[in-house]
Amino acid sequence: MFSRVTTDDLLRLRDIVGPANVLTPDDDIEPYSHDETEDFVFPPEAVVKPRSAAEVAAVLRLADARLVPVTPQGARTSLSGGALPVFGGIALSLERMNRILEIDAENLFAVVEPAVITQVLQEEVEKVGLFYPPDPASRGSCTIGGNVAHGSGGPRALKYGVTKDWVYGLDAALPSGEILRTGGKLLKNVTGYNLTQLLVGSEGTLGVVTRATLKLIPKPLLAKTLLAPFPDPVSAARAVTRIFRARIVPCACEYMERAAVQAAERRKGEKFPCSDAEALLLIEVDGNREEQLDAEIETIAECCVACGAPDVYPATDPGRREFLWTMRRSIGEAVKALSAYREEDTVVPRVRLPELVASIREIAARHGIRAIGYGHIGDGNIHVNLLKGELPDDEWERRLDPAVRELFERTLALGGQITGEHGVGFVQKKYLPLAYPPHHIELLRTLKRAFDPNGILNPGKVFPD
Repeated sequence: MFSRVTTDDLLRLRDIVGPANVLTPDDDIEPYSHDETEDFVFPPEAVVKPRSAAEVAAVLRLADARLVPVTPQGARTSLSGGALPVFGGIALSLERMNRILEIDAENLFAVVEPAVITQVLQEEVEKVGLFYPPDPASRGSCTIGGNVAHGSGGPRALKYGVTKDWVYGLDAALPSGEILRTGGKLLKNVTGYNLTQLLVGSEGTLGVVTRATLKLIPKPLLAKTLLAPFPDPVSAARAVTRIFRARIVPCACEYMERAAVQAAERRKGEKFPCSDAEALLLIEVDGNREEQLDAEIETIAECCVACGAPDVYPATDPGRREFLWTMRRSIGEAVKALSAYREEDTVVPRVRLPELVASIREIAARHGIRAIGYGHIGDGNIHVNLLKGELPDDEWERRLDPAVRELFERTLALGGQITGEHGVGFVQKKYLPLAYPPHHIELLRTLKRAFDPNGILNPGKVFPD
């Protein structure tokens, strides 16, 4: 189906990006053979590091003509296998395209290259009083291009939306070598199909993003944070629904099971408040008037106590607030360090959350697999880590797929979906037929063929084999 990278291909690639920016197996290409997804390893035949959109386009044009597969890569923090070079070929690392091109404080937009680290952009716009809200847990290492490719979310998605809600324009190189330019610094634009949003979340299968135009807003002046322990996960989920019924929309509402918090404690070597509680909610509100935020925190506390929290604990100073969020962001890596694992990214309508969190434990127990849950409960998105623990390899393999299928079937029955922010990628593609009927998947394949007729761009992702 695909061609291998030849000596002549390497010469031509070096002509495009410079000899120092083409790596082969004789160099250290191990980092480009995996991302943050379990323990999958797929070595590329070559790593190519372009510096401009023109170089990206030229590499794609060559690869398309030669039928060489290309896997776009950013910081390789994907949790769905999105950056794995499944068919070898070229790992197209965009790491050198890392400039913030413009911060337009008049129109409230930023224009950036794909390898800009999300937290770096946030800190730069905050220097001029502006705010870019999307904040994946890996914001200190993930890139804007990767966020766009996966439609990334994060804690603040509850109030501010996910990456797609902040992307107003894209430049993307197509396999043909053409540069597609969509949208721009326009808050309104219904000129033709919305190709900007088609590219967002397409997981690098339709085009390679080379520039993004992102909306900004004025930064809220204040934020207040509260930690609430609960006797069980269902009580915590019910509290979330009660908070919204009280007409409060927090900017973040995070859920953590006891095992997740205690894993973070061990990894960080620090004590987390109330870590013996079965479940905790970390809730934050933001705005510009202190009296309003104080009133909201008081109402949230009342809602939590009414749903079973024995008490609530405000973070009364910035240092304490930062500590709680640092611990929360460390949970993912801490849980994954416990054993071999499979992370699922379930999402349901918020009102069905109590049923989802109850189902997670029930399904895991029935299949004899340990499950640890945490995530963005405010928008219905729970990350479920299924852990191998001491199970023998063959027993783990035998139990895992039925457990995942049942989890997804239950999630879908609750009106949810199989991924909320991590993407389908490599690891979830075989479950896509659970989510969509054949005609829906064929329509997705038709779109893929329209952008990438030869199928060279990030093959082995999204679509079931």
